[in-house]
Amino acid sequence: MRFLVIGNGGREHAIIDVLQKNQANEIHCIPGIDAIQTITNHQLDITDFPELANYAITHSIDYTIVGPEAPLVNGIVDFFRTKKLAIFGPDKAAAQIEASKAFSKEFMERYHIPTASYKRFTNYDDAVSYIENTDTFPIVIKASGLAAGKGVVIPNSRAEAKTELAEMMLDKKFGDAADEIVIESFLEGEEASVFAVCDGKNYLLLSPAQDHKRIGEGDTGKNTGGMGAYAPAPVVTDRVMKRVESDILVPFLKGMQNDGHPYTGVLFIGLMIKNDAPSVVEFNCRFGDPETQVVLPLLETELAEIIQACCCGQLNEVKLRHSNKSAMTVVIASGGYPDDYKKGLVISGLDQLKGVEIRYAGTRIENGHLLSNGGRVLNLIAIEDSFEQCAEKIYSQIDLIRMQDKYYRHDIGHRVLKH
Repeated sequence: MRFLVIGNGGREHAIIDVLQKNQANEIHCIPGIDAIQTITNHQLDITDFPELANYAITHSIDYTIVGPEAPLVNGIVDFFRTKKLAIFGPDKAAAQIEASKAFSKEFMERYHIPTASYKRFTNYDDAVSYIENTDTFPIVIKASGLAAGKGVVIPNSRAEAKTELAEMMLDKKFGDAADEIVIESFLEGEEASVFAVCDGKNYLLLSPAQDHKRIGEGDTGKNTGGMGAYAPAPVVTDRVMKRVESDILVPFLKGMQNDGHPYTGVLFIGLMIKNDAPSVVEFNCRFGDPETQVVLPLLETELAEIIQACCCGQLNEVKLRHSNKSAMTVVIASGGYPDDYKKGLVISGLDQLKGVEIRYAGTRIENGHLLSNGGRVLNLIAIEDSFEQCAEKIYSQIDLIRMQDKYYRHDIGHRVLKH
């Protein structure tokens, strides 16, 4: 089969790697990951849907897989379907579940899906007034729109909340994404991520994962796109997963059907778990990053088979098989991330690594040199019999990679490692 993968990060590299395990699959990538020599890369604009569709037609692409959220939110699935092209992902209306936190909260409220209590605001003064009358901290303030995974703050005091609110709504720290904000009660517990592949009616659950969102050791500092992950996450027990299905996923799919937009593609469910009771922190309309880098390698069922069945509405015919291995990834970022950071830094030492895999998250090739080209630059991945073995493999070699001012967390997997 011929696949077109849209995107150029570590998540897309992970998707490509799993698809390439079947050598019969031919992989195309836009705008491309030029460090991967075994695929066909094309530098096209991923916002130009007619050009992308024309590429899919002229290259006889069987299935298109969309990595990042922006094309989904802007309607790439709708456009491809008008051209009778098979594409993996939700339509524009269903993708609002990620595009608008306010929409997502209202949807969960309507369909009785467990989540934190909330208020939504488009007026700064109204939001300030609400905070001034709030006595319980911490609280959670979210930009309603897309903010690259960084639009959430958790102030611990009224003064801190007002400062954060001003930065979001007045100073436009997250641009237009914070024209509307959501203020939520703070949920206690342990976070985890569950991916459900959906065809509108049927679904398949992939291995649960746990991300590390904060930039600093011990889960401190600013939110990032994710500094590392592991799978399967032990906190998601069989009992918890059954409740995710009955309390969250089934009502979600029924709700989307009732609203006239059956959900297709992958649904990322960000959870907070306390006493085996899961609540939704967020929904995303695509594969998470870096969780995908540890979830997909544990699949023993071919991803191509899953994508094909999903696009044909036949997921109920797929028998899902998972490895019993453990997987872990650590993100190498540019110094300064998630704030200001340099690009174009030379990366070397990858040829010295043994027993770990590399995913290119933010890189480019220039004059034969591998250079940094983003905040999150590389993912190191280990797949072993235990999380301890994964951590040992990664952390014993991570400093063989040379890049000026590189940064990584030293404690990925701290919740599951036996010290």
